[in-house]
Amino acid sequence: MPVRVAIPVPTSEDIEYNERALPQYLAALQAAGAEAVVVPLDAPQAQVARMLAGVQGVVLPGSRFDVDPEKYGETAIPECGPVDPPRTAVDELMLQDAFNLKKPILAICAGTQALNVWRNGSLVQDLQTSVNHMPGREVSQAHPLRLAEGSRLAELLNSSGEPEARVNSSHHQAIKVPGDQLRVTAVSPLDGVIEAVELDAPGHFVVAVQWHPERTCAESAFSRAIFAAFQQAVAQWQPPHAEAAHE
Repeated sequence: MPVRVAIPVPTSEDIEYNERALPQYLAALQAAGAEAVVVPLDAPQAQVARMLAGVQGVVLPGSRFDVDPEKYGETAIPECGPVDPPRTAVDELMLQDAFNLKKPILAICAGTQALNVWRNGSLVQDLQTSVNHMPGREVSQAHPLRLAEGSRLAELLNSSGEPEARVNSSHHQAIKVPGDQLRVTAVSPLDGVIEAVELDAPGHFVVAVQWHPERTCAESAFSRAIFAAFQQAVAQWQPPHAEAAHE
């Protein structure tokens, strides 16, 4: 029986974006052996809580909306995009549940930014660098990565057999100050933009990437390895009280 993973609908307003983006996440999870539980953004909090009680992991997907800068103590600049309060509310419920119970988390693009802010980090509201971080969905290798030695992602790249990590890119914001216990594990070597963070806690799988591995699973062993590692962590998860009972 496949493990069950919660994933919110990417946006509360952009149906076209949801219809384009969500199936790619669902396909990547299914290929890795996980069953996705799609959480609607208009569901009452109690319903979301019931759905989360039946899953063993959480995916925070991308979105075409930005995190409200007020959440990290800044005023929005003109280049900052619109916000999506319903998506933010569901993200926060999912993060609270996952951290309370140490459920594995895989965050992607806007999901990474939401995780970082929820962990008291901050964001660059609009990137101004020599690298084009928004080249379009058609570009599958926008720039290389420099991975931190000993990180989960470095281990996954090594296990994938690929000689280097080159990733797509579809974001105009990025992590500025990493949140609590979030370790920077990948950067764009051309401009230093933070591309991934991992929770500095060996017993809790939390991997957050700024690119979109769900878009490149067909051609990238590294992308498939990320979802496979997440699925494995989800399959091994046990509630904290169950863990204590086995000590």
